[in-house]
Amino acid sequence: MAIDPTMDPPKATELDVEQRFCQLQDRVAEDRPHDDLSLLRGSFDFAFERHGKQLRESGDPYMSHPVEVAHILSEMGLDLVSIVTGLLHDLVEDTNVSVALIRSRFGPEVARCVQGVTKLGKLDYYSAEERQAGSFRKMLLAMVDDIRIILVKLADRLHNMRTLGHLDLEKQQRIAQETLEIYAPIALRLGMGKVREELEDLSLSFIEPSSYEEIRSQVEHDSAKNEKFLLSTEQVLTGALAAAQIPAMLEGRIKRIYSIYRKLQQQNIALDQVYDLLALRVITDSESNCYAALGVIHGLWRPVPGRIKDFIATPRSNLYRSLHTSVIDKQGRTFEVQVRTEEMHQMAEQGICAHWKYKEGRLGADSEDSRIEWLRQLVEWQRDMTDPSDFLATLKIDLYPEEVYVFTPQGKLLVLPRAATPVDFAYAIHTEVGHCCVGAKANGRIVPLNYHLRNGDIVEILTKPNRAPSRGWLSSVNTSRARNKIKHWLNTQQREKAEQIGLKLLEKEARRARISLEKFDDQVLAVLNKQYGVSSLKDLYAALGYGKHSARNIITQLFSSADKSATNVKASSSTSSVESDSSDSDHQVLSVKGTDDILVYRARCCNPIKGEPIVGYVTRGKGVSVHSATCSNVQRLLYETDRRMDVEWASGSENTYRIHLVIQLHDRPGILADLSAAISEQNVNISSVESRQGRERNGLGAVEVILEIKNIDQLNQAISSLKKITGVRHVRRSRPK
Repeated sequence: MAIDPTMDPPKATELDVEQRFCQLQDRVAEDRPHDDLSLLRGSFDFAFERHGKQLRESGDPYMSHPVEVAHILSEMGLDLVSIVTGLLHDLVEDTNVSVALIRSRFGPEVARCVQGVTKLGKLDYYSAEERQAGSFRKMLLAMVDDIRIILVKLADRLHNMRTLGHLDLEKQQRIAQETLEIYAPIALRLGMGKVREELEDLSLSFIEPSSYEEIRSQVEHDSAKNEKFLLSTEQVLTGALAAAQIPAMLEGRIKRIYSIYRKLQQQNIALDQVYDLLALRVITDSESNCYAALGVIHGLWRPVPGRIKDFIATPRSNLYRSLHTSVIDKQGRTFEVQVRTEEMHQMAEQGICAHWKYKEGRLGADSEDSRIEWLRQLVEWQRDMTDPSDFLATLKIDLYPEEVYVFTPQGKLLVLPRAATPVDFAYAIHTEVGHCCVGAKANGRIVPLNYHLRNGDIVEILTKPNRAPSRGWLSSVNTSRARNKIKHWLNTQQREKAEQIGLKLLEKEARRARISLEKFDDQVLAVLNKQYGVSSLKDLYAALGYGKHSARNIITQLFSSADKSATNVKASSSTSSVESDSSDSDHQVLSVKGTDDILVYRARCCNPIKGEPIVGYVTRGKGVSVHSATCSNVQRLLYETDRRMDVEWASGSENTYRIHLVIQLHDRPGILADLSAAISEQNVNISSVESRQGRERNGLGAVEVILEIKNIDQLNQAISSLKKITGVRHVRRSRPK
């Protein structure tokens, strides 16, 4: 059971801190009799001196926190470097101690671990989100080199959560949410069940205190009855296992509060409907006896169909191994039984701490150890992600081990996230397999590429050479690897096309200005870099191809740099093919926020007019097309979020816009005169009129008019006036012909 966060322990004193350190020293001496404990004493004295009179929010001496973190690390069974890091971990962040000083006093290993645990400085990034993303990136990269860094960080977070009640409510909920979304899943990934359970329960107590208290009180209310049931069931099973000559140690447990909360939320059930609220754990001596014990259990009680899970034959990604079964006794009460060996039990409780070996004072893993393979993959997948919100969102998704177990036709097991598709599977095998994927089979049957893989599926990927990823795959894939590989390929292809278009546009303008692009030297490129932020000609071509700059303006700048008159360039390039797609009037009324040198034009599909909400979209070689926010094409186009631009209407401009209206009506004498009068009353000029009799649905006639409109308000008033005319059934805008 989690520590009750409402308890307010008495404040510690410096003497209490010294006594707790002495207890730590005794424990480490007992666990590691051959280690030199002078390093431990020296690090405590050094940290005690540097933290000085600093206090925690609780009023305790600040040094009480590092000492408790070191205690947690000692309980995990970690080495002296880890424990010393726990004592020193806040020095760089909270005092004027440098990493270099720690390295000189305590050695490079301790210094590296302290540096890995230390958060990024507040001046490194502009926002709190960017600092948080940067700190997690740094931590993940450091973890790959030395897993002790995250173990110290978990111990640090665990003690902070135990004492979180002293902070204000906003900080409590923010830290608890971060713990639940990041640190608890990391502990789960590392197989550290005890740490993960306490982090989750403590987080829930601050995020949903009423739900936490309700479940806790219900569990405590039934605790005597539940313990009596577990004891009697344990006695029955102990006797049956002894009769079968299966050595075993049994223990009972009640499901954790957070696990109960999640099950109640996900399944919308009552507490008495939770199958595994109560559980027995059977710890035996061998894998074969695990299966033998399972047979005895099913001989005593009826198993619940679909509730038998074999994590011994198919371990979880954190190498958790155990047999799980839910059974029903004769009174109809359901409970869970877990069966495992002692080694499996240590791995379930302590995870990576139970497996990693100490070699010459350094924590390291076997070369074939896959327990942190997910971490290496995570670092690889996140490496190219620059947006902090995207990074944090994908990090949270990647950390949750809701998994599906699937096989290649050769029998190789792959572990993928729930709802993974054949495309995810293909990229998990190899990038080129993913790129060339054209179809898939699951268990010998053709399935669509957005099919959600199921446990036990045997998946075969069908490929064809010279095939390419589809942008539509991005909406269905569920792994960071697949998504990032697809995006990288698409971006590469887009850039190559943009460079080709940009080069052609620039060459065309250069020919008109009678300038040779071959004559541009490094000095001219330096001018471009300063003016347009491009460091190479390829960058310049790509920017032109994406429509971010005008080829005419570039040539003007280059011509000026070559000490020639820019006037001739402007004159000779007045018929630029780019500019032909973007009228001068559009430039006068539209602009891209934050810049004034990008070509802008109104999209023909929706023909937006001043006052309408608008959205900009980069169109290669043409500039930014501006659509009405309600345009049916917007959602499809803006799927490529990196090509979206913020645009706005220019203030003070009085341009008019040619708007096409279709008026459905019942023909009658004088109706055209009424239409003309209604439009004129709004000070709107009619550019053209065309009537069609009986060509609309239901035998209605139609009148098509082209109006010269100043803004959206004037258009709405004109349409409203038209709808009031007797015989008019409907008025709608149409696309220009």
